[in-house]
Amino acid sequence: MLQLSRAVLAIVACLAIGVSNVAAQEVADAPSVPAADAADVESIDAILTAVYDVISGPAGEPRDWDRMRSLFVPEAQLIPVQRTRDGRIVHRVLGVEDYVEGAGEYLETNGFFERERARRTEEFAHIAHAFSTYESFHNADDSEPFSRGINSFQLMRDGSRWWIVSIYWTAENEDYPIPERYLP
Repeated sequence: MLQLSRAVLAIVACLAIGVSNVAAQEVADAPSVPAADAADVESIDAILTAVYDVISGPAGEPRDWDRMRSLFVPEAQLIPVQRTRDGRIVHRVLGVEDYVEGAGEYLETNGFFERERARRTEEFAHIAHAFSTYESFHNADDSEPFSRGINSFQLMRDGSRWWIVSIYWTAENEDYPIPERYLP
């Protein structure tokens, strides 16, 4: 029985390694993902900086949406959590293209700058999670943000680069101020 269990575990381990290698290869070869600038994906710091950089810019300035696409696995999810007018908490699940189509015009028309203020990161093996506290501004020189919140990034390293798997975020409000532990 013990030998059978070991054999089953060995088979499962081999399958998992094979599947993970195939999945990494599929991500790297995905035709819908533009090639990334190596500097944008060499570290967690670099890829998070790239995300904040690509969505930020003055009114009238187009964003580099191919750069944005190059940071995410093809099936990535961007999930904002918001309070409805009647007080319910809801979320929407978006793909990268949904985000580009839904937020792109607003960001480019109104001007939008988002800056990271603090980060807490946990890593294990090929995965990482980063709680990134942000502040949002309409102009680069605004002294006070119009919004603050936390972006929860889930990331994967495929052996050669980092990928964003998802971003789950919410803005602070009077009921949920950002805890001190997530501030600088």
